[in-house]
Amino acid sequence: MDRKDPLAEYREKRNFGKTPEPSGKPGPKHKNPVFVIQKHDASNLHYDFRLEVDGVLKSWAVPKGPSTDKSVKRLALPTEDHPADYADFEGVIPEGEYGAGTVMVWDIGPYRNLRAEKEDDPVSMPESVEDGKVEVWLEGEKLKGGYALIRTGKGKDSRWLLIKMDDEEADARRNPVSTEPESVISGRKLEEIQADEGEADG
Repeated sequence: MDRKDPLAEYREKRNFGKTPEPSGKPGPKHKNPVFVIQKHDASNLHYDFRLEVDGVLKSWAVPKGPSTDKSVKRLALPTEDHPADYADFEGVIPEGEYGAGTVMVWDIGPYRNLRAEKEDDPVSMPESVEDGKVEVWLEGEKLKGGYALIRTGKGKDSRWLLIKMDDEEADARRNPVSTEPESVISGRKLEEIQADEGEADG
């Protein structure tokens, strides 16, 4: 695998003659870095949490999706980097292809690196990911406020936790994963995306 290409693993897993996913190139795509959460109905329904860092989307699979409750810790499993133009990908990955299933843009928006704003010891996003301690402020349609991604353990199989930080946007009463199932870019639910893409293929 080409270690100089952060998207080498992403490309090796996919046949772009069959999947509608973007092949992409590393490089910034947005004036300000974005986060995106994609609801992905693959072999198991999960939410892909992605942060634009150094021109690619650093990615974690969150089986139960994000929470707005500061007391909840959600498992987040690191996955391969994705191209920045994957941020607005919505569609159906065909059967037999890696990640086969329906993908929805559940939430998207700009984010800020909170660790870079600390005057005494600013830390960049690449350093934060390497350190295993990411703190970001999200400005999405469904999620706002501070979120932390904390790595537990070391090595390739290490797991991370996604945690809502204690701020004015924390709300234990909300459960947007259940109450807000629609795409923020198309307004469709997973079933509607699947049906629409099936009609387009037919």
